[in-house]
Amino acid sequence: MAADREQVRRWRGYLADERAEAAVYRDLASRRTGPDRDILLELAEAEGRHEQHWLDLLGEAGERPTPVSLRTRFFGLLARRFGSVFVLALLQRAEARSPYEADADATPQMAADERIHEEVVRSLAMRGRSRISGTFRAAVFGANDGLVSNLALVLGVGAAGADRGLVLVTGVAGLLAGALSMGAGEYVSVSSQRELLAASTPSAQSADALTRIDFDENEVALVFRARGMTPDEADRAATEVLRERVAPRLPANDVDVETVGTPMGVALSSFAFFASGALVPILPYLFGASGALAVVLAAGLVGLALLASGAVVGLLSGAPMLLRALRQLLIGFGAAAVTYVLGLLFNAAGI
Repeated sequence: MAADREQVRRWRGYLADERAEAAVYRDLASRRTGPDRDILLELAEAEGRHEQHWLDLLGEAGERPTPVSLRTRFFGLLARRFGSVFVLALLQRAEARSPYEADADATPQMAADERIHEEVVRSLAMRGRSRISGTFRAAVFGANDGLVSNLALVLGVGAAGADRGLVLVTGVAGLLAGALSMGAGEYVSVSSQRELLAASTPSAQSADALTRIDFDENEVALVFRARGMTPDEADRAATEVLRERVAPRLPANDVDVETVGTPMGVALSSFAFFASGALVPILPYLFGASGALAVVLAAGLVGLALLASGAVVGLLSGAPMLLRALRQLLIGFGAAAVTYVLGLLFNAAGI
């Protein structure tokens, strides 16, 4: 049976997207080495098999070029410019939204492929997420704290009847105080966390003792039992360690100090992002706005920034971006509304 016009249009759209997504995977592969590069190239090859399916269905209609969707073009642009975890996160969401399961023209194998591709991309992105998790957490926390706290401060002071100059000075003071406090606090926090995790690493003295220990009578198994192994599992693990006659050593615990981030990197990230967030609410006052106009502009700018930061968090975490963006907006505006109302009450009371 000949395909109708709607089917041809849909098939050509699928064909264009498969070609474009294969190109994105190849672009990402060109910026990587080792196993990651091979995995990305195999994903591109799989997209090529899907492409051939639509070509077979289209016949001569598949020879005419089809415009690529804006979403896929955006992925390609990011892959060529950045090649980062952001692109993998976007691809993960794209694979998860594949329409093939609900389309009778796609084979069950193709639908299953897309689900597996989602998990492959999730695993590739997971490594990048782990690398940036410490600094990213501080950056998101710092930016949102700056946006919300300084908006609340500015609105509260402004609602209490302060003039533009006092509101501006208050906002700048809040920016500097908050950014310095965030930076110092994150430095101490991450330093302490790294020291705590590093305390779980076997000492050099313990490794040296392994070369002198009695193979048959020893307490090495107790180390593994203390880590949660059963006696039999601990005995086997201890035996494997001691059989390394050249340089036996205890394996490290399952902690990764590097995923926490460096103290200075996290501190600088917190300082910079808090300051950038805290700057947004005072921009209208810096450019001469005052009164209700300044309040509306400050709230509008902060709202856009909160939506953007929430969307980024959703993107990198694999959660719905719109829901995360709205969550950030509601939390931020809720806190600012409380201080604004308090400022109005103080103003009305003449305080």
